[in-house]
Amino acid sequence: MVRGILFVTGFGISVVGGISTVAYLNFFATGLSLMEFFFFLITRPECYLLPIGMILVAVSIYLSGNPNQSFRDKE
Repeated sequence: MVRGILFVTGFGISVVGGISTVAYLNFFATGLSLMEFFFFLITRPECYLLPIGMILVAVSIYLSGNPNQSFRDKE
């Protein structure tokens, strides 16, 4: 249950961060260089949501839910 909630929360957070990051790609049309764009992304707190959400999803996938092995895990 905790793994599912952690996965859905991480997925939602990463979607919000990804949409914000993609929306800021429009600044390339205004003449920003690649380095200026990355420096701009570092200053925006909503762009930190993408890696945070991805970490939560990864933790929920690799988190062991059952300490006892089932008969299929004993191979």
